[in-house]
Amino acid sequence: MPGSTDTSKESIGARIREFRLIRNYSLSELGRRAHVSTSQLCRIENGERYPSEPVVASVARALGVGVSVLRGQPYIQALQKDQLDALLTPISTSFDDWDIPPDDAPPPRPLDTLEAEIERLVRLRVKAEFLDIAARLPGLISEVAITTQLYGSSGRHRERAHDLQAEVSRTAAIVAYRLGYMDLARLALSRMAVAAPQSGDPRQVAIERYERAQMAADNSRLDRGVSLMRHALRDLDDDGDRATRAVRGTLQLRAAVLSARGGDDAAAGDWIGEAAELAQRIGETRHYALAFGPLNVRLHQIAAAGDRDEHAEALDHALRVRLPDDYPPTRAAHYWIDRARAEAWTAQHADALGSLRSARQSSPQLTRYHHSVHETVATLLRARQRADEQLREYAEWCGV
Repeated sequence: MPGSTDTSKESIGARIREFRLIRNYSLSELGRRAHVSTSQLCRIENGERYPSEPVVASVARALGVGVSVLRGQPYIQALQKDQLDALLTPISTSFDDWDIPPDDAPPPRPLDTLEAEIERLVRLRVKAEFLDIAARLPGLISEVAITTQLYGSSGRHRERAHDLQAEVSRTAAIVAYRLGYMDLARLALSRMAVAAPQSGDPRQVAIERYERAQMAADNSRLDRGVSLMRHALRDLDDDGDRATRAVRGTLQLRAAVLSARGGDDAAAGDWIGEAAELAQRIGETRHYALAFGPLNVRLHQIAAAGDRDEHAEALDHALRVRLPDDYPPTRAAHYWIDRARAEAWTAQHADALGSLRSARQSSPQLTRYHHSVHETVATLLRARQRADEQLREYAEWCGV
């Protein structure tokens, strides 16, 4: 229950034990399959230790489940409280209009109007305003699908329509992923994969692969995610354009994080090194709602160090960061979330709670549904004989 130090019923360790027993594996058998020591698994199941990202991925793969399943996503009670669960089914249903619109569908608005509407949607996405986005998405998905059918012949109008379709599908995928609905996220990305090549923008194709790599990671296919990044970089020529280079740098950073989670520290270091060199050349950028530059490289160094259990190193990186006032709220929240994890695991519990509160202030909805927030709050609860009022309130707010 919220405010209690007994988080065993909702812990990742308890879920690992549950699936281990379903598969009829002993601790040693699961350890052999996941390449994790029996003693480490025992501590994880008993809630004495939180598994690193590489361990979570290995155990999920050995158990034949997605990483999100072990994390307990989606967080249904919080979704119901925010009335977001009722908005997700219409999003999924709207994709049924992809190629055959309803007979009674009204004519779509002009391309200029739809482009302005999608720009507003992207601004909401950068702020992680999930409730507003989810309410707008179904109608926009259907309307844009009709628009692409109106411009069936080749030409710039057709490319513009498919660019809108790629962006609205990407938005649906990001929202579904953040809320833990992986099947919907994959459906949306499959739609983006169809639209992006017809947009006339090779960067949209690369971004679809960037988002798809996250889905591969949820399936514990970290190597597949890195492979997607290699293919995307190969196919996206460096034409010298700043936006192209920003997308290429973003791909390199995702490859770095996935390599770190897969335990390949050397490859992760190489990827981050390439991205850092590129970031120094082009500076801070925000193309395609992707914040790439020296600051984002530093944020990925924090995440990669935390993923491999090097929390002192992660905190050292974090303490050097100064976020600009206008930094995208979701990226700011990710910084505070990763910093809180590092502080929690270096026994700086009061600082960790302070960072979690900063994440909540930066982007409440992203923070509320972020798996690392749930993990860090559970860690703080276990570390105290009796949680103080602020921690109990925070735990209740995010549903731990």
